[in-house]
Amino acid sequence: MLSVGIGSTLWEFRHFPSWQPRLYSLPAQHTNAAMCFPENKKDIIPKLPFSNYIPPLYTGPTANEVLKKRKEFLSPSTYYYYENPVNLVHGKMQYVFDDDGHRYLDAFGGIATVGCGHCHPDVVKAVINQTKNLQHSTVLYLNHAIADFAEALASKLPGDLKVVFFTNSGTEANELAITMARLYTGCHDIISLRNAYHANEAGTMAATALCNWKFNLVQSGVHHAVNPDPYRGIFGSDGEMYAKDVQDLIQFGTCGHVAAFISEAIQGVAGIIELAPGYLPAVYSSIRNAGGLCIADEVQAGFARTGSHFWGFEVHGVVPDIVTMAKGIGNGIPLGAVVTTPEIAEVFTHRTYFNTFGGNPVCTAAGLAVLRVIEKEKLQENAHVVGSYLKHRLNALKAKHEIIGDVRGRGLMLGVELVTDRRHKTPARVETLYLMEQMKVMGLLIGKGGYYENVFRITPPLCFSKEDAGRLSGGSNGLYYDEASRPYSLCTVAQKKRQLSCRTTRSLPGNSMQVV
Repeated sequence: MLSVGIGSTLWEFRHFPSWQPRLYSLPAQHTNAAMCFPENKKDIIPKLPFSNYIPPLYTGPTANEVLKKRKEFLSPSTYYYYENPVNLVHGKMQYVFDDDGHRYLDAFGGIATVGCGHCHPDVVKAVINQTKNLQHSTVLYLNHAIADFAEALASKLPGDLKVVFFTNSGTEANELAITMARLYTGCHDIISLRNAYHANEAGTMAATALCNWKFNLVQSGVHHAVNPDPYRGIFGSDGEMYAKDVQDLIQFGTCGHVAAFISEAIQGVAGIIELAPGYLPAVYSSIRNAGGLCIADEVQAGFARTGSHFWGFEVHGVVPDIVTMAKGIGNGIPLGAVVTTPEIAEVFTHRTYFNTFGGNPVCTAAGLAVLRVIEKEKLQENAHVVGSYLKHRLNALKAKHEIIGDVRGRGLMLGVELVTDRRHKTPARVETLYLMEQMKVMGLLIGKGGYYENVFRITPPLCFSKEDAGRLSGGSNGLYYDEASRPYSLCTVAQKKRQLSCRTTRSLPGNSMQVV
């Protein structure tokens, strides 16, 4: 067994007998992309799509200076990607630039947050204009920015979903939605999903079902149903069987009445998991029969990211009672919202609910600009077209390379799960980390997630082009190669020496590798 420290994680590489179906990947030892290729093949390294944009000269602190301040003055719970973290200083649409002027194709979009593109001129203009006129007022006074955006936002939702509560984040939005459901129904029990992430503050932490996001605090009244995961779930793609588990939870885990069911349509932090077909309609019916409300967490999937629909829940043909949203709502501006029906919204008239910064005029001006850009530039259509193209290319890679266990998602919310063997679906954690490091060297920024941290999360700005998708999926050769076909590309994985297996980790102070 070989132990080696990478960042603040101790990795243990264990050797298993040769008969075990494992794949082998070389250790991350290169610091230059060209070093990943044989000498006579270095000229075929895929290059970023051409751009004549030149970022302004940066004269600020270096990466080392920023890192030093961060370690000294920021919470030790904060963490970062990469062994040598990127110091991003400028953004332009689907590209970001570091302090040395290096350009990166951003395939993570600030964690599914930058939808219109980094520093989109229309959003920037709206923010600047509103900042010049009025930066803050609270809802105690009239201001057209919050009213205009609320009207526009309500028009994007179906049915009677037209009352908007503005927040500052998705965490606040989910906290408010759960509180609202409990007040409206008079019940305390919430049903969430295993492997769900809905934030990790005092209230939402209970609804989150990932242990590394939970602290040892009292968390009551939440029941976690079996995750309807078509790839790793116990019932495969059988949505009805997963839905029956929710009905059993209601019958055997509660008094027969519940406050709400909360879920994402596509689980983001969990590793871009699409819920099994037929699941949500059946569950919504069971929840409503038990007197509960249905909450759709659209923090990551909302605002045209799925391409085929504006909201993720629309894919399943359901209409929730409460919708929460954030991230893409403001293109990076801190903003969130809860939208519900007038009847449910009435619960807050019995007591005072107030949020000082919720509906800030600068933030809501940005939100309105985002809606207009999505429509004007047909970003939903682009997400569908480019996302379908990218998913097709990724599935083509999957057909050739065993390390790709699953390709899933829709639009520009895609996941690629890496495994060391397809039969046992053993998570390829080491390979995932290594590939992320090498992609950074080659100018590609990508996210990761999943319970085992072995899923690439692809959530770029919605202005992503087919050319960008081709670059991300490895040009003509893909991200991987094996010894048989030998298409040279990013790095060597899936070789026939099946020696290096999995890793175990021992957390060191400040270590955490998932992001929301």
